Parts: sequence; structure tokens; C-alpha cells
Amino acid sequence: MTTSQAKIVIIGAGIAGLAAALRLGHAGCDVTLVDMHGAPGGKMRQVPSAAGPVDAGPTVLTMRGIFDKLFHDVGEDLADHVTLTPLPTLARHFWDDGTSLDLMADPEASLANVRDAFGPKAATEFAAFSARAKRLFEAFDAPMMQTAAPDRMAVTRKVLANPRLIADMAPHKSLAGMLRSSFTDPRLAQLFGRYATYVGGSPYQSPAILSLIWQAEAQGVWTVTGGMQRLAQAIATLAARRGVQFHYNTRALRITRQGGRISGVETTKGHFASDTVLFNGDPRALATGLLGLGPQPVVKTSGIEPRSLSAYVHAFAAIPHGVDLAHHTVFFGHDPKAEFSALARNQMPVDASLYLCAQDHGSVAPDAIQRFEIIMNAPAVLRDAEKEKAQCQTLIFNRFRQFGLTFNPQPGPDCLTTPQGFDAMFPASLGSLYGRSPHGMTAAFKRPTVRTTMPGLYLAGGGVHPGAGVPMATLCGQHAAAAILNDLSLRSTYPLAAMPGGISTGSAIAAPKPSASSGS
Repeated sequence: MTTSQAKIVIIGAGIAGLAAALRLGHAGCDVTLVDMHGAPGGKMRQVPSAAGPVDAGPTVLTMRGIFDKLFHDVGEDLADHVTLTPLPTLARHFWDDGTSLDLMADPEASLANVRDAFGPKAATEFAAFSARAKRLFEAFDAPMMQTAAPDRMAVTRKVLANPRLIADMAPHKSLAGMLRSSFTDPRLAQLFGRYATYVGGSPYQSPAILSLIWQAEAQGVWTVTGGMQRLAQAIATLAARRGVQFHYNTRALRITRQGGRISGVETTKGHFASDTVLFNGDPRALATGLLGLGPQPVVKTSGIEPRSLSAYVHAFAAIPHGVDLAHHTVFFGHDPKAEFSALARNQMPVDASLYLCAQDHGSVAPDAIQRFEIIMNAPAVLRDAEKEKAQCQTLIFNRFRQFGLTFNPQPGPDCLTTPQGFDAMFPASLGSLYGRSPHGMTAAFKRPTVRTTMPGLYLAGGGVHPGAGVPMATLCGQHAAAAILNDLSLRSTYPLAAMPGGISTGSAIAAPKPSASSGS
């Protein structure tokens, strides 16, 4: 089978599905992409506001090289399709004792800011921590992130070749434990402990190696003019030019099989025949039988449990008053232990850190209406959404007032998405935004990989290795496309013998279930 003969159906137009679609379409494959939503992007979504569409998911682009490579590999230049602006201030941080700290794109400026806010000893500790994060990132980029299936032996060899990495990894410490020993001032430990939430974890249960996330951000942060969904739209447009057929508002109902192999995808708009299916959604949807009993065994429970965090997300437009905001501003809670202890009990934290994205920062007058996104960590558990919204609204905006920040008008509950809302948008996720949690030293090896045990079925997305976040999901799409193209070339060299029989019993479906056709 040649790539021009290969029919591929991709379920989910999240960033991983889009990246894979673009690569497969560029290679000449016959690609059809279905998604239950009306636009591409998955969690890179926008909602309407009085000031225009506002991001209600990821807010910035990091690890730009991954996106440059995606566009370069299909003969395009990223800068020709989206406008990226580097942020000089990576994030502004406030504590309720009046302390503030700006982390900058310029490392020397960050160091000076830490020194000014916390003193020379803290600056020395920050420099050492940053160097450690850089060593970890550079050591594990190739054997973990850049490979489709991490090899424990390859990682072990990497560590043995550079024994210093053992101390850097702090294998017997949590991220919070390592930070306590790295920073004298608990406020800096609190700041960098928050990076565990970038992949849906608690710093008290996540491994210390997650400190490398700081290096990913320190390399640079870019905004996308028009919002993050513009990136998804640009990739979808390029994929369509390469023949990819998009079907939005189309729910995938089941993955069908015939003769022991994939035969296509049954959707609300009919059956799309194919011998290859790429599922870009939460792997838990497969494990729970949402797309049929046949694919159910391909995802192990250890690959989807325990669940990562969810979030309460406000997206709205208003005029801010009282605080000098950056594009990214973090307002820290009193005690991080209280926040993460509540989350571990599946409760809404009452003493939580709040993240605020001022999407129009620097482009409008300070007293003009602006677009905002607020994120507060939440457990991945479904509750009474209306009761939860009222509690969340009160907690968040009371907390902002304590810092001196108010909004006019204050957003109402219709601007808030709860874990229950995320579960509806991303079926079988339980509202979890990052798939499996990163808790435990071996968590990175437990996520599903792009290849499955079912011939013709592949996985991609934030719930699949190398993990959550826009850059990692994009990289996962690259891994999935490469695996599909490689396997297609092998099949053309060694064609599979035809198998007798009709539709396999594994494709049997009970009553129709909610769709899992939304990407992540």
C-alpha cells in the first residue's frame, strides 16, 4: 500500500490530530478528520465576549522549535501563517504579604529581580535551580520527549553516562521536597512548585524531575495574535490545502473492524471507511468502551489512572482596576499545602493560587475593556455544576479583592467552565485536562504510546506520551504520523494476508454512547 492509497480517519481536531493530519496529508495520504465541535483546536478553544473571542484554554506558545519544525517539514514557514510576539515578562507573581516578582525572558533580568525581591542568597539559589532545570531538560529531551516510546534502558544509560543527573533528578523526593531543599525562602518553592500543575499534578506527589518545566518556559514564551486558536486554524487550513477532509459537528460513535482489522469509523454523519484510525482524544474514552468494545483493551488502567487535575476557567471581558497586571499574572494562595490537600480530597480548594491571563495586555488602554482568562485548579470529579459555579465565583473574586483587583463588570457564572463542562466537551475525561496524572517517578512510562496492540489503531493527544501541553501534544502528533507512515511502508513491502470473516465480535456496540470525537 502506498501513502496515496492509504485511507486514514482521525478522530479529534485537537493540536495533536491537526499536526498529524497536516503531516499525513503532506505525505499524500487520503485523510479524513472528524470532530464533535464546530472548529479546530480541541482544548485550544475560544468563547465569545464583549471584546471579541477570548482564549478559554492554553494561552501561550512555548518550545517554539516544535512548531517551526512542523511547518518547515511541510514546506512552510510558521511566521507566514501566525503572528507570534515574544513576551519580555514571562509572568508576574504576587503574594499577599505585598511581595511581587517578575520572571523575565532575559535570564539576567530574572536573576536581578529575584535578588531585589528576596535577597542575594535567594538569587544564588535561583541560579543553581535554573542550571539544574536546564541540565535535566537537555538530558531527557531526546530519550523521552523526542521518542515515540520511551525506553527505560536508554534513559538509564543516559543517567549512568552522567551520574550528576541522579542528584539533579532527586529520585527519592517529590518536586515540593526538592524545592524545599533548593530554596530558603518558601515563596520561591511555592512559585516553582506550581509548575507541576502545568501537567495536572500536585508538587507534593509529582517527581522532582518536573523542575525541568521551568527550562521549557525560560527558553521563551510567545503570544499568538488573535489567540491560540489561530494556530489551530492555520494548521487546519494548511492540512485542507493538502487534501485533508474536515467534518466538524460530527460525533464518532464507534471504531469498526472487519476481518480482524480496522474498517473505519461510524459517525453521526455516516460511516467513513479506512484501514487506519488515529484517535486524538482522552484514552479513557477507549478504555471505557465509548467507541466500541473492540478498542477497549488497547489502553491499560495504569495509563489513565490516577486522573490529573481539572480546572475552573473563567473567560470574559471587563475593565480591570487596582493592580498592574502583566500578560500572565499569578496570585498565590496563603498555603500551598492547603490547596493541594483539598484537591487530593477531591474538594474545591478555598485557599488557592489564581492564574490570570490579560489577553489584550499592552495593546489597549489600561481603562479599556479587555479580555481575560482566570484558571483555578480543580479536582477531576463531577459535581453539581450550578452549585459549584456559585461557590467558585464567590471564592475567586473575593480573593482578587483581597489583592486589590476588581473587574467591571464582574463576570457571571455563564463565563465559568467547571470540570463537568470539560467532561462534556472531552468525553470520558471526567474533566481531567491532562489525562493521567504525573504522580510517581515512573508516571512518564505509564502513559499510552502512539502505537496500540490493535493493528491500524493509533493514539495521539495530551493523554498520550510525551504528555500534556500544546508543545507535547504537537510532538505526539509528529510521533503518530511517523508511526503510521512507517507501518504503511512496511505493509506495502509485506502485504497482510486477507483474513476470513465479516465484522469482528469486538466491534459490537451496546446502546449509543456519547461521542469521543473531540481532540485534546
